[in-house]
Amino acid sequence: MENSTFLEVLNEIDNIVWGVPLLVLLVGTGIFLTIRLNLIQVFRLPLALGLITNAKNHGAGDVSSFKALCVALSATVGTGNIVGVATAIKLGGPGALFWMWLAAFFGMATKYAEGLLAIKYRTTDSKGEVAGGPMYYILNGLGKNFKPLAYFFAIACVLVAFLGIGTFPQVNAIVDSFETTFGISRFVTDIVLTLFVAAVTLGGLQSIAKVTEMIVPFMAAFYVIISVVLIVINIANVPAAIAEIISSAFTGHAAVGGFAGSTIMLAMQAGIARGVFSNESGLGSAPIAAAAAKTKWPAEQGLISMTGTFIDTIIICTMTGLALILTGVWNSPTLAGAAMTSAAFSSEFGNFGAVALTISLALFAFTTILGWNYYGERAMIFLAGTKGILPYRIIFILLVASGAFLQLDAIWTLADIVNGLMAIPNLIALILLSGVIVEETKLYSRYRKKFDR
Repeated sequence: MENSTFLEVLNEIDNIVWGVPLLVLLVGTGIFLTIRLNLIQVFRLPLALGLITNAKNHGAGDVSSFKALCVALSATVGTGNIVGVATAIKLGGPGALFWMWLAAFFGMATKYAEGLLAIKYRTTDSKGEVAGGPMYYILNGLGKNFKPLAYFFAIACVLVAFLGIGTFPQVNAIVDSFETTFGISRFVTDIVLTLFVAAVTLGGLQSIAKVTEMIVPFMAAFYVIISVVLIVINIANVPAAIAEIISSAFTGHAAVGGFAGSTIMLAMQAGIARGVFSNESGLGSAPIAAAAAKTKWPAEQGLISMTGTFIDTIIICTMTGLALILTGVWNSPTLAGAAMTSAAFSSEFGNFGAVALTISLALFAFTTILGWNYYGERAMIFLAGTKGILPYRIIFILLVASGAFLQLDAIWTLADIVNGLMAIPNLIALILLSGVIVEETKLYSRYRKKFDR
């Protein structure tokens, strides 16, 4: 009863935080920036994808642009792509995937703006390492009168690292999938995971960047390949699946099988909230990693950052969503979260499907833990200076160790709440600094003309 009451309270708070005002602010900011930047996510996407590997990496910074993107992708490509998509479709029906797409499309402009401002207003800490992200572009871009907003963001960022995306959902997903697929004890998986996390995170950014640079490209390619094979097997049903996604986005979805039915608002809320959980556009997390990139052009890193949302949602989340819809497991009365996605792959590939999904999930979640450890640490440095690093890392590792024993519903709801709180100050800053974003974009466009002729 106590757990039920606690979950009810969390759900009430979640409904308030993720109500119409935040959804309007989140998508509205993306639309506003899309208009001001002349559909940059469409016309500059080919250039952005090329820059992932071809950026010159000239200028101040701690890591290459590619490594910075890998750190950002390590945090974004996580359980949201597997568990989050399943949760969204379970709540809102197939239409939730459409709202994920829409939010991601406009979110690409938001992510571009975040990456640009991260470079524009970055600084260095007392250890000589690059420090950047929303707390710095709020403070350095908007002025000291906005210092409370910068602190609000930093506190919310630490909370997301501790209680949201950074720990509990990832750990829970890993131990659940290993227990279901391999029969390995949750306790054993949790201990091994905690030791791995401690070994990497105690080494700081260089250690995290080195590990994510190796894992992220492999894990994304592996998951996309097995998803594409599943879709090809069911290729005849793809047009009907896409039609169902679009129609239910605007009409809601009646109860079917074990699915309880949904309204348009529920599909929209589930799709946008889970989409943000996955790609983090507007959340303000990715610019913390982007700030460390070696570049002298803010707009260049903005373009590279923008590809993160494209890869995360338009590609990877779409793969998961189509797998769930094509195989019909989305309306199961008993399946939810990772178990639902696992059932989709198992229905086509048998035991190999379950094993492949478990490996993908473990890699996605592990790298997300690493990325969010870095984000929270940089926010802690902003709040308490470099002396806060060691206490922060110890608390983070202890939370990872305890994450395997919490209720799944409560975990996702708590993560949603702190995500929303983190997004608010960042979105306000993006709107207020939109003039700077436009000017930096024009400056880079003039520079690029020398290459485009």
